[in-house]
Amino acid sequence: MLADRFVKASGCPVSRETVERLEAFAARLLAANRTQNLIAKSTEAELFERHLLDGAQLLRYDPRPTARWVDIGSGPGLPGIVLAILHEGPVTLVEPRGLRVAFLESTIAALGLEQCRVVAGKAAAATGDYDVITGRAVAALGKFLDLSHHLSTEKTRWILPKGKKALEELEEARRFWHLQARVEESLTDPDAKIVLVERAKRKRRGRP
Repeated sequence: MLADRFVKASGCPVSRETVERLEAFAARLLAANRTQNLIAKSTEAELFERHLLDGAQLLRYDPRPTARWVDIGSGPGLPGIVLAILHEGPVTLVEPRGLRVAFLESTIAALGLEQCRVVAGKAAAATGDYDVITGRAVAALGKFLDLSHHLSTEKTRWILPKGKKALEELEEARRFWHLQARVEESLTDPDAKIVLVERAKRKRRGRP
């Protein structure tokens, strides 16, 4: 059953209403994909596995029910809308592109995701402190930390889906950041990884 798959991926309870919201989101995503490029056409047949379950698994790494999540560069709500459907705490979606902002806002309203909000703009436009920061295919790890560090506290963790070059990105980021981090296997793609950063502090630059 679909609910069981999401329970296994996320570690969260999944009710019938939650499944209905996930299915409604999938239908809205496919419909909108006819007029704007939200996801690759080649992945539509694997929508739940490649996009929704892929986002759901991020919740495994922060089970706190009231944690404040922010999704940088949310695009069509991947993983942000999925997180908001499964997670009872507040979720903020940051997205600069107007058409996608409109899609996110209409989807939040249609699905009744009252704890979810959209910030229209780049990461710099977002304010506040968050418990968890995520983002999918936005930037290499070091750059992503640059973009999002102003939204963090000493207790913030980054939970980031990455591809084959996850370890390379982590090593490159360590040139400029003191990191407490590890890499986990993705449940949905044998070639993908999830980078978990518990602490991130910029290194001081030496004098020339």
